[in-house]
Amino acid sequence: MRYFFQRPKNTVCLLASLLTLTAVMLLTSSVAEAVPSFSRQTGAACSQCHTQSFGPNLTPFGRDFKLGGYTQGGGSGTNAKLPPVSAMVMGSFTNTQKDQDKSGFEPGYSKNNNFTFDQASLFYAGKVYGKVGAFSQLTFDGYSDRLALDNTDIRFADTADIGDTPITYGISVNNNPTAQDLWNTTPAWGFPYNGSPVQPGVGASTMLDGAFATQVGGATAYTMINNLLYLEAGGYASLANNMQRGLGVADAGQQLIDGGAPYWRAALQQDWKGHFFSLGHYGMIADVFPARERSNGSDHYTDVAVDATYQYMGNPKHIFETKTSYIYEDQKLSASRLAGEVASTGNTYLTTFKFNTAYTFEQTYGVTFGYNRITGSKDANLYAANSLNKPNSEFYTAELVYVPFGKTTSTLSPWLNLRTSLQYIGYSKFDGTADKASQKNTFMINGWVAF
Repeated sequence: MRYFFQRPKNTVCLLASLLTLTAVMLLTSSVAEAVPSFSRQTGAACSQCHTQSFGPNLTPFGRDFKLGGYTQGGGSGTNAKLPPVSAMVMGSFTNTQKDQDKSGFEPGYSKNNNFTFDQASLFYAGKVYGKVGAFSQLTFDGYSDRLALDNTDIRFADTADIGDTPITYGISVNNNPTAQDLWNTTPAWGFPYNGSPVQPGVGASTMLDGAFATQVGGATAYTMINNLLYLEAGGYASLANNMQRGLGVADAGQQLIDGGAPYWRAALQQDWKGHFFSLGHYGMIADVFPARERSNGSDHYTDVAVDATYQYMGNPKHIFETKTSYIYEDQKLSASRLAGEVASTGNTYLTTFKFNTAYTFEQTYGVTFGYNRITGSKDANLYAANSLNKPNSEFYTAELVYVPFGKTTSTLSPWLNLRTSLQYIGYSKFDGTADKASQKNTFMINGWVAF
């Protein structure tokens, strides 16, 4: 079926060269340190950038570091002189309320109660030269036994003053729309921050929800004005087949962008006495050849989204956060209709709503509750797998987290980070129906170490 985008997982030549250069730096580096390479470079503890000391969720300081192109210094001694290279390993245990159909699993896995070596990654993360920095991830997928270039964001950034107004401006070259984003409301770095390759996953997702992750190349220009208004615009194109094979991201069933796909982002933010607020909008438009098939023309997608963040950072002993986002996707699926995969004669739509709230104690112990809802048009061909012919899903995620390291006084700081979590996902609707949705309920134990 090609009726929806699935997660993973000319101008393009320039990006391809940059990505290849980054991959080469990763492969030829003789030292493998952790994304703690950022900590070594800045001299700041990981807890200064991350609300839970380790993991994607950023503090205002962490967002400023990313905005500035990963080049901020401040570290001293031997640690600061080492190459900005890091490594991590992730694994999990997954249990579902009812046994799953193992025909969809890789060989060697059971219907239930699976231990998985999820991935091992090597990073080039930090200053490259002058005002250019990078975050680039080379990942070995332990589940599918595949090595591939993962999220990569290469930046140039600088500052200036217009009158009395400070601005930061820059360019991001990246391979995943929203990977360059500063806020943890967008798909690339949103909650939950880790999962399992054998957990049940809902079928339908919007284009921006990871459809093009690592299989495209793009560049965006951005500016932050007076630490208040953020503006960004650019575009993406699908990487050539040979380049995708070289980077390990080729997928015969992926969507192919016809030409270029514009992307934009705008946000307002304010940090007031420890209370941080942001309100934003982002979007993307793409003409797409389903499964790279050109004979029927292209489908047309327009994704528009709004998002918001609140963080209380006034007392690092008690951190409170709330984040939400809503994506509306307008679909004109003329190519899929000609292929017989869409029954509707008019436009269809798909929406995703995400909300999560979290409390973190001493940047070590955390609890997060998240809610997700997916809705969309009824179509007998698109969603023939369920009796309602709809993509609708609804579920919540509850997570407990323990992050023992990452502070200034932590053991082996800044060389070692560990994140362990217990996660439970409960479904009230799964791919269009509430019938037996709870049988997909999932319990996971996740372990994540970086060094």
